[in-house]
Amino acid sequence: MILLGRMLGAFGVRGQIKIESWTEPREAIFGYQPWILRDPQGRQREFKGARGKPSGKHLVASLPGIEDRDAVEAMRGTEILVPRSALPAPQPGEFYWVDLEGLRVVNLQGVDFGTVSHLFSTGANDVMSVQGDRNRLVPFVEPDYVTSVDFDSGVITVDWDPDF
Repeated sequence: MILLGRMLGAFGVRGQIKIESWTEPREAIFGYQPWILRDPQGRQREFKGARGKPSGKHLVASLPGIEDRDAVEAMRGTEILVPRSALPAPQPGEFYWVDLEGLRVVNLQGVDFGTVSHLFSTGANDVMSVQGDRNRLVPFVEPDYVTSVDFDSGVITVDWDPDF
């Protein structure tokens, strides 16, 4: 399952909900349905028919069968997941973040930094969190800092000072 976003809470009083989407573009999340909704307690259910639009830095969505603010507030923190098979194959030179997680990271001098635990966006660029002897945050900027991604060997090579 691939995590595409999460529900942030109510928007207005008519049962709309704010959604944080990690798809690109962010509205693409509505094209990957049905969703598997996983609430903060870990319970899952399938859901289809969500539609929405951008509103500021989030999306505002309407969910069939959910029509009041209290029902929406109960969904706060719910994760939106889809099966990996629902996503299109990445174009050459593109990567899904989930495909990078777990890859080993080494620099040009062969220093092993550890493995990618997760990625996040800062707005300016994406950043890899690399867990090894310590946590390193390495900008995922090609070719400036990320010089190669080799899925066959499971290694990302970076031009990054090990002391930074």
